[in-house]
Amino acid sequence: MSSGRRIVFWRHGRTEWNAQRRFQGQSDIPLDNVGLGQASEAAKLLADLQPSRIISSDLVRASRTAQALSELTNVEVATFEGLRETHAGTWEGLTRDVLVANYGDELAAWAAGSNLRPGGGETRTEVAQRVIDVIDEELTMVDEQETLVVVTHGGSARAAIAMMLELPPEHWAVLGVLSNCAWSVLTERDSPYGPPWRLQEYNAKSLPVAALGDDR
Repeated sequence: MSSGRRIVFWRHGRTEWNAQRRFQGQSDIPLDNVGLGQASEAAKLLADLQPSRIISSDLVRASRTAQALSELTNVEVATFEGLRETHAGTWEGLTRDVLVANYGDELAAWAAGSNLRPGGGETRTEVAQRVIDVIDEELTMVDEQETLVVVTHGGSARAAIAMMLELPPEHWAVLGVLSNCAWSVLTERDSPYGPPWRLQEYNAKSLPVAALGDDR
């Protein structure tokens, strides 16, 4: 394990709109019963990481997911508007079938990594930067070897992870879609070469384990 700090990006549990394949964006949709169960089960695992700080998007599907971990760890949740999902303007609430039928070319370009504004909303780089601005501030309160849990959304988590790994924006699409209540883990590197963070786990539902590479 890294001796540095650790960031866990945790996507919220399922909502009715997720099940209907609707673009949620910043629409404030609550967890459904499946999502509540997902949050409860995932929290039992993540509690073993002994987070020192839990922060969350202020949208209810994320803050309710974060609450499940807070109840097990006695760590209070701080909520931030900056951790919200991508604002997707006129696309919000539309099903994928409707989006494909009416905005097929734009949707394909956006999914492939284009920095366009979905539905007239935010670009991916704008989303990534506002999420990272919150994380950078919160990391000032996280000591070495401690864990910050960031409860957020699929699109905002992917964008922030890609930017923190210093991937070129045109390559952000190499990171796959995140499942409901799955998490991704970044660990801090102590090398002056390359990005300051390493991707240890992605779209996981199990805890990280120590590993020794062939080059060590």
